[in-house]
Amino acid sequence: MKGFVAFIREQGVIGLAIGFVMGGAISKVVSSFVQDIVQPILGYILGSAKGLNSLAVGPITYGQFITAFVDFLIIAAVVYFIFRGLRLDKLDVKK
Repeated sequence: MKGFVAFIREQGVIGLAIGFVMGGAISKVVSSFVQDIVQPILGYILGSAKGLNSLAVGPITYGQFITAFVDFLIIAAVVYFIFRGLRLDKLDVKK
């Protein structure tokens, strides 16, 4: 059992597992935040009901990419701050 616990701590499996679970769980919340709160505000500023999704140059809809990128940045920040706030970074042993 000690060997298994040492493997988990040395290889950073705990951090990987927590990041994976938290990322999956927070993804829907952040997507809703961006779609339901950020998009309408940007739509009002840009003068379009669709917000960033309406941005396009010809057939290239770069607004959807920007929306996905904003989702990613917010998810990454939330997972990072939860990870640091719970001091889960202390569980892994530095090599």
